[in-house]
Amino acid sequence: MIDPFGRAITYLRVSVTDRCDFRCVYCMSEDMVFMPKRDLLSLEELDRVCAAFIRQGITKLRLTGGEPLVRRDVMWLIRKLGSRLGQGLEELTITTNGSQLARFAEDLATAGVKRINVSIDTLDADKFAQITRWGKLDAVLAGVMAAKAAGLRIKINMVALKGVNEDEIDRMIEYCGRHQFDLCLIETMPMGEIDGDRMAQYLPLSLVRARIGQNWTLSPSAYATGGPARYVDIAETGQRLGFITPLTHNFCESCNRVRLTCTGTLFMCLGQEDAADLRAPLRRSSDDGALDAAIAEAISRKPEGHDFVIDRRHSRPAVARHMSVTGG
Repeated sequence: MIDPFGRAITYLRVSVTDRCDFRCVYCMSEDMVFMPKRDLLSLEELDRVCAAFIRQGITKLRLTGGEPLVRRDVMWLIRKLGSRLGQGLEELTITTNGSQLARFAEDLATAGVKRINVSIDTLDADKFAQITRWGKLDAVLAGVMAAKAAGLRIKINMVALKGVNEDEIDRMIEYCGRHQFDLCLIETMPMGEIDGDRMAQYLPLSLVRARIGQNWTLSPSAYATGGPARYVDIAETGQRLGFITPLTHNFCESCNRVRLTCTGTLFMCLGQEDAADLRAPLRRSSDDGALDAAIAEAISRKPEGHDFVIDRRHSRPAVARHMSVTGG
């Protein structure tokens, strides 16, 4: 699949649910209203649409949410997708908050998952509870250790929040170095209404990188995952440090991905509202011709880049939908 700007689309992120067992302050309101379960694609439908994308050239699948591992019987889908590895699909990965990893780590590895991303914004238990509202840090860290023991490669995702965890980044680098995890720092993304002032959270990673460079030796890395992160190597730990900067640096020139929601809506860009309905052709017929055509038509409309910007006067989100809807 080639988009209008000559980019090969090889990476699909699939939200299997909009539900989550956390309520992170930068992601969603505490009193979230989730979609009716009848609107969600069944696990069988998710497998079918993923198979259609693989036929058309997708080589990497990432399952997201909400929290993907809270979806009932999600391991059935993960095993089905894992069986497609080596048949067009080259990699199957998961982004998780870690709450369910102690339960699922070995099953994930057996199903063919080789690496996962785990979202942890602080190593302070009290602060973790404040950021996630409902999360327990000790359970997440136990899950991370279970994943490590199962042989999964781990990358920690940390959203850099002004006045909240900006003084903990060195500690997180040390923790990741000790356990041989990569670390990716992320700017808060202007998506969805939240309880609070979004501008109060925004911390430019250009400033963070300058601070990190005072204590750690950073050098450019050739490593790339097909995602938006730009990596450096840390000499003292031997691990990689990534930066995802939707606001301070537009990373769209090499975009190779699209996102499917749990309701079958395909977003060609995280930061745009244009979308394609794949649920209708999926349910209209067992013949995949209409589904394949809908996917091809959607890729022909993929924009050149996102429109992320924070309204500094009103702290309005650039995109009304929450990240948990699109797939985090």
